[in-house]
Amino acid sequence: MPEVLYGRHPVKEALKTGRPLNKILVARGLGGPLFHEIKNLAVSRGITVQVVDRQALDRLTAGGVHQGCLAFTAGKAYSTVDDILTQAKEQPLVVVLAHITDPRNLGAILRTAVACGADGVIIPARRAAGLTGEVAKASAGAVEHIPVARVTNIRHTLIYLKEHGFWVAGAEADAPALLWDLKLTGPLAVVVGGEASGLGRVIRKECDFVVRIPTAARMPSLNASVAAALVLYEVVRQRREADAGNHNR
Repeated sequence: MPEVLYGRHPVKEALKTGRPLNKILVARGLGGPLFHEIKNLAVSRGITVQVVDRQALDRLTAGGVHQGCLAFTAGKAYSTVDDILTQAKEQPLVVVLAHITDPRNLGAILRTAVACGADGVIIPARRAAGLTGEVAKASAGAVEHIPVARVTNIRHTLIYLKEHGFWVAGAEADAPALLWDLKLTGPLAVVVGGEASGLGRVIRKECDFVVRIPTAARMPSLNASVAAALVLYEVVRQRREADAGNHNR
């Protein structure tokens, strides 16, 4: 289960040994060589460093001697994008999440991704939910059955996936094409935007195509986890139809 580590040396050693961490908090005004070493190690591993008031650290450590530094451990070790690609099946399916901030949404998406046979999920290191205990609970244990990679730049990751033969399909409420009007077979990365921000201009530009889920006018968009589930099950449906067609030839 996730826990809180505090103290400059424990946090530094956790970074050096590769222990999975979600985020590091440092007290405002903290400096010196050890702080810069911690920051550089965190940056090299794509771990967010957030500056907060010292009183916030006091509360989180219940008055413990935190020395101005605290880290939240992850509920599960993160994989890499290459790990996901290496373990993927012949026609891989990867879910890419652009800044999902609600842990319950992330957990629900992980559960659906496992149910649909996805090969992995990719999340950003900043401004997004990580693999916390709340996420693990919301996933109903599914987090243990799918690799999750955390990256520093979603756009660069999409480019990397395309270089490895993936088509990239984004889901957006105002997309011109309907979900079931496009071919979603073959190596595919499904991109789901953040709850408030959607895909965003930069991510949308890297999508090979963008699809929308039709809704009534009075309900213009869906919850991110619901949208992800609908897109993923349409992928499953199309792939099963394609497989059945191949077997009947």
